[in-house]
Formats: sequence, structure tokens, C-alpha cells
Amino acid sequence: MREKKEIHILVGNQIRIARERAGFTQEQFGALVSLGPKNVSDIERGLVGISISTLKRICEKLSISSDWILFGDQNMNDVDYLAERLRRMPETYFAEMEPIFNRLVCLPGALEK
Repeated sequence: MREKKEIHILVGNQIRIARERAGFTQEQFGALVSLGPKNVSDIERGLVGISISTLKRICEKLSISSDWILFGDQNMNDVDYLAERLRRMPETYFAEMEPIFNRLVCLPGALEK
């Protein structure tokens, strides 16, 4: 049995949260970032660490900051998290998402709280 390191547990948990928030299964996520499903599972459970290049791929594909993965949410609420993802999104993706966002904002009750 491999011993879990605290940093691997933290990073793995943050990756799992980011993957789930993005709506990917472990298999889908693995294909997206060039990892096998077993590798994704081992990473998320803190059994293994990740390389800098894997961290970079994960951050690019999920449009999230490496700081978020390494240091946690830092009191980031859902709106801040989504805004951060939008800021990091490649321009071509953002251009595709903007009309969807605009339609969502125009739904009845969308801006009520």
C-alpha cells in the first residue's frame, strides 16, 4: 500500500472538485488531459502526485488557476470561481460562451436573489 502525502491529498481533492464542477467523469477528464482513468483515480485519492506539465494541462483544459489547485479555494464562492474560469478561458471559447451566458441572464428570475 502506498503512503499518501498531505500535498498529494490536497491537490488530488482539488482536482476532483474541479473535475466534478466541470461535469466530467474520470474517464472523460482523463481523455481530456491525456491520463488513464486509473491515473485520474490515483491522483484524486492522493496516492500519487502530478508533474508540472500535467498540472499545466489540467489548468488549461479546465480554465482554472494552478493556485486554486495548490492552495484551495481561498474563500472563493461559486460566482468568483466561475468568473475566474471565464477570465482564463481562451478567447475562441469565450466567444462561443458569451451568447449562452447572455441568454441565461435574460431568463425570468435569473438576476433575482
